[in-house]
Amino acid sequence: MNYQKELEKIIEENEKKGIVPTLMLHVCCAPCSSYCLEYLSQYFKITVFYYNPNIHPAEEYTHRVNEVRRLISEMTFKYPVDFIEGRNEPDKFYAAVRGYEKEREAGERCFICYRQRLYETALKGKEMNFDYFTTTLSISPLKNAEKINEIGQEIEKELGIRHLPSDFKKKNGFKRSIELSGEHKLYRQNYCGCVFSLKNE
Repeated sequence: MNYQKELEKIIEENEKKGIVPTLMLHVCCAPCSSYCLEYLSQYFKITVFYYNPNIHPAEEYTHRVNEVRRLISEMTFKYPVDFIEGRNEPDKFYAAVRGYEKEREAGERCFICYRQRLYETALKGKEMNFDYFTTTLSISPLKNAEKINEIGQEIEKELGIRHLPSDFKKKNGFKRSIELSGEHKLYRQNYCGCVFSLKNE
């Protein structure tokens, strides 16, 4: 499935109806957020949800969340962008991936991590009566957009909040995120975030 085209259909339908929906957007880091915010804020009222209990060590977590806050403060948006920092729960991450520590990168351990973060985002969106939830994760060439969207659709059925399909690397999204990272002098980390990805570097 072409998830970018699915997203464009939803945007077109909402624009025809004169609707500006609310979107709970999970973000993993400032560089990945940059293009997603530039693009989506033209069509949605966004609340950025920073929930990443996988990030290791604690100093890295703090650095990344501060960069996201700074980016939002520096960018200009058509519609308002708010920010919520979720709980930092590394123990919850380690419990979820127990038994998968030796899995390869981009394997089952990562899929568990995707689901954990998407689920919390959807819960927050449902709690606040939002129209949609999604994540910036699909912008990375190293992330499995098909699996991310599959998990999002499963959570939609489970919780009853609409998942916004996405593959943000399409339409030169990843390239634009690099450009925006340069413009805003963003910290670009060299590993995904968890201790296992750090060891693999």
